[in-house]
Amino acid sequence: MSDPYYTNYQLLAEQIRDWGAALGFQQVGIADTDLTLAERHLHQWLERGMHGNMAYMASHGLKRSRPAELVPGTLRIISVRMDYLPPGDDPEAVLANSGRAFISRYALGRDYHKLMRSRLQKLADQIEAAVGPFGYRAFVDSAPVLERALAEKAGLGWTGKHSNLVNRQAGSWFFLGELYTTLPLPADRAEADHCGRCSACIDICPTRAIVAPYQVDARRCISYLTIELDGAIPEALRPLMGNRIYGCDDCLMACPWNRFATPAAEADFSPRNCLDSASLCDLFAWDEAMFLKRLEGSPIRRIGHQRWLRNIAVALGNAETTPEILTALNSRCDDPSELVREHVRWALARHRG
Repeated sequence: MSDPYYTNYQLLAEQIRDWGAALGFQQVGIADTDLTLAERHLHQWLERGMHGNMAYMASHGLKRSRPAELVPGTLRIISVRMDYLPPGDDPEAVLANSGRAFISRYALGRDYHKLMRSRLQKLADQIEAAVGPFGYRAFVDSAPVLERALAEKAGLGWTGKHSNLVNRQAGSWFFLGELYTTLPLPADRAEADHCGRCSACIDICPTRAIVAPYQVDARRCISYLTIELDGAIPEALRPLMGNRIYGCDDCLMACPWNRFATPAAEADFSPRNCLDSASLCDLFAWDEAMFLKRLEGSPIRRIGHQRWLRNIAVALGNAETTPEILTALNSRCDDPSELVREHVRWALARHRG
């Protein structure tokens, strides 16, 4: 154990940042395991039922907010972020065209989970090569982890009023990942809140899901409705969804800090299958085999074909009435899925006035 990293953890922390940058992470920070405040906020949110049918948010006991209970021996968490905004992207133009499909920008390219986990594993391998065997486990939205709270403690940004992490130099268009470790690394200082009096994200939310600063009622959030909800979308919320068929980025687009966002350097995050400009009618015509083939390696695949059609049916109901739109909807009046048929009937009724 003559290696200086065994006694100089400050030097090791600096080296970890360099290795992380070389692996494509835009920022690397280190957090301790004390999430007392975040735990309190999580319990209040759950008690108010704002998680909807996301039962997994209430499961696993205290493991979500107490890292050492999830991975015994954890002392520090290495938190990383990676930009994903496609270069030259114009999401406002897509939202302005009711016949086009708006998909959250994080889902336009390849699924980030495997890519980031692979990079975190490489980071762990480099640390192990320098200091010898140590305890660690990598997470990328794959376990009960309060990733935003950890990233905030690691100095990667602060939690904005829309509940997303915000960074002064990069906005919010980035993914997060964590490496739980048994190493006693020096922890970074948490970033201060820089939202001030701004309420742009609250004001822009189409469904008023941000019920108060830093409080999001998932049951009204379009991301929840199009991705997490497995049944019928509440009728009162359907007209407010516009052409958003997978997720919603309005609060990010409105945030003034995102003027500093940097386009993604990672080629895997570039749009695939023209999903950044696809028409609703074209996507609605995909059968299940086409859905699975076109979206192989995409995070969108997880919602399944039925919910994909459900979401597009709502968007078609909100689109400007055209013969093409009506033809597309009528083509699925007899869809095998009652979930799809019900949303198609609603959409056709909208066009019939």
